Amino acid sequence: MKRDRILHIRDLHISFATAAGKVQAVRGVNIDLYRGETLAVVGESGSGKSVTMKAIMGILSSNGTIDDAVIEFTTTENGKPITYNIIDMSQKEIRRRFSGKKISMVFQDPLTSLNPTMTIGTQLMEGMRRHYGVKRRDAYDKAVELLDLVKIPDPVKHMKSYPHQLSGGMRQRVVIAIALSCDPEILICDEPTTALDVTIQAKILELIQDIQKKRNLSVIYITHDLGVVAKIADYVNVMYAGKIVEQGAVDEVFYDPRHPYTWGLLSSIPNVENPDHKLFTIPGTPPNLFNPIIGDAFAPRNPFALGIDFIEEPPMFKISQTHYASTWLLDPRAERVEMPAELHARIEDMRKENG
Repeated sequence: MKRDRILHIRDLHISFATAAGKVQAVRGVNIDLYRGETLAVVGESGSGKSVTMKAIMGILSSNGTIDDAVIEFTTTENGKPITYNIIDMSQKEIRRRFSGKKISMVFQDPLTSLNPTMTIGTQLMEGMRRHYGVKRRDAYDKAVELLDLVKIPDPVKHMKSYPHQLSGGMRQRVVIAIALSCDPEILICDEPTTALDVTIQAKILELIQDIQKKRNLSVIYITHDLGVVAKIADYVNVMYAGKIVEQGAVDEVFYDPRHPYTWGLLSSIPNVENPDHKLFTIPGTPPNLFNPIIGDAFAPRNPFALGIDFIEEPPMFKISQTHYASTWLLDPRAERVEMPAELHARIEDMRKENG
């Protein structure tokens, strides 16, 4: 079956001007998202995950600049597909034409996403009335339907509630309802379950998956929780120091990882079945992005680094039609290096856990 591409990003570079100098936060990111599919973007804090998505939404901070990129969003208007290059628009125009309307975002902390002085109903109706000029009665009816869709009990009653009157899980459901209020085609979820306890996390993830199937939504998850990724993603992009270092179908990245950074991330997943399992930590710290990166950004932390890693940045090596990794270890001239035996055993455990 032919996949229908909805988002196409090539060579995205984003920098931030600070008092200490220029920070190269995103350094040549390439992403493709297809209709109805789920893409997970993973990596440690500061790797550029959220900044990349904020550029798509037109909500970069005022000191941020998109230095270079192609960002194409394909939608349907009047029954015909049309492609927009978002890079040709100002941040303000992106927000006016697409944010909330075609592309919506669910942030990690519902308390900071909701206005404490406005009722849930008012906040739900605001986007519909602003983007589409919907009459108040129609907006009210749709808001009640949305609260019901995200499984808020007694939705009519909660239309009059304020955020502080709801539990954390219910607030996050409301944030999801607001994100869906203008029928977007892409839903970006930025750590949507971080502030919630484990039982509620599972329910929120199931809810998003259920809504995705009903509406044929394309979903991007920004997360560092690889356990979540294994359950919900179709494809995975692993980011490090502003670049994607490995990408592929979820089974390829989880069960046949090729980049040493991905090895480190997977090794750090706790094994609840084995009480003697020791958590792995990646040595060192991420590079300072104020300074130009020479060679492979991960080289100083990579126990398998080659001499060339400190001189030249590796290209993306093709492993399969969908699986790529940026490491010199995949160069045909490099000596073959296998993943650590402990990780191999952990992957076998994960295979059993996930059936």
